[in-house]
Amino acid sequence: MTETATSRTATLRARAEIDLAALRANVRTLREKAPGAAFMAVVKADGYGHGAIPCARAAVAAGATWIGTATPEEALAVRAPESGIPADVRVMCWLWTPGGPWREAVEAGIDISVSGMWALRELTDAARTATRPARVQLKADTGLGRNGCQPADWPELVGAALAAEREGILRVTGLWSHFACADEPGHPSIAAQLTRFREMTAYAEAQGVRPEVRHIANSPAVLTLPETHFDLVRPGIAMYGISPSPELGTSADFGLRPVMTVTASLALVKEVPGGHGVSYGHHYVTPGETTLGLVPLGYGDGIPRHASGAGPVLVDGKWRTAAGRIAMDQFVVDLGGDTPEPGSEAVLFGPGDRGEPTAEDWAQAAGTIAYEIVTRISSRVPRVYVNEGPVGQPGDE
Repeated sequence: MTETATSRTATLRARAEIDLAALRANVRTLREKAPGAAFMAVVKADGYGHGAIPCARAAVAAGATWIGTATPEEALAVRAPESGIPADVRVMCWLWTPGGPWREAVEAGIDISVSGMWALRELTDAARTATRPARVQLKADTGLGRNGCQPADWPELVGAALAAEREGILRVTGLWSHFACADEPGHPSIAAQLTRFREMTAYAEAQGVRPEVRHIANSPAVLTLPETHFDLVRPGIAMYGISPSPELGTSADFGLRPVMTVTASLALVKEVPGGHGVSYGHHYVTPGETTLGLVPLGYGDGIPRHASGAGPVLVDGKWRTAAGRIAMDQFVVDLGGDTPEPGSEAVLFGPGDRGEPTAEDWAQAAGTIAYEIVTRISSRVPRVYVNEGPVGQPGDE
């Protein structure tokens, strides 16, 4: 096992341990699901809370040849020389607003997603002054209703992009879209979107577009819809070892291992009498004489307040539950008379190997999805990276 500069023996209030061997193994498992497609490792939102750059490097070591980001700032950080991402790994960015850093992205060689004419106009204006042609991917709205070009507007966008390509200021490198309900098995929108995607890509290609890649498969589609894999797949949450939908199966069902483990050191253990109110609003009152443990994490650290009274924690080998309101910096668990020492480990979630809760357990407690649980863990919780070595080192068996 290898670890970042933060020592494993250092005293930390809390930590989010990121197992990069697990991430590399997940990438290999997902690549096996789509052996004929290139692999884009999606590291938006700081790698779903895991750390974009370390996770991008680990994914590349396991065979990813593309990195996917949402914002231009994320893409430029991945493309920066200090990131350590090889220059031949392509980087794509898809969430642009007017006035964005178009020229910087063009000159960095980033694949820029365009969904409408306003974006194409801003991009082409920037590309005319850049030192290299822009790499552009046209996004089709096949039914998600978010970003992407509507079918009725597709001919205009394709035609304008081809005109700019003939001018030599850009190259259309990709055609792509995104599913709305791939995480809901059998949903009729899946087949409808796939048909629409085939129609829209066929139109673009008939007009002269020669894309390097066509892609629509997100995590659930990679796992369950092989007909959607095309030239490239874009796993996001699955790369971090979390199932995109409990309806599809658990992480273990897909051969994936959760990458993040969040722990804290108990800040206090004390005896209290029965009838003692706990935390704001006294929504929990001790049913009898007991012991309380103080976990020094709260919604300021990304622990969902909606999980008050339900969030599970492993302390001293037993599952405990957040007693009363989760506050900004801390919450309380009822230890039922047990007296672990202050400093004892409280495991909020992890892979589940030691009987600890998982991110999915917290999602259920908070009425949300596991994506949100890991992504919202704030920068106040130090990330500690373990098993950072390349594929083939111990921990990659």
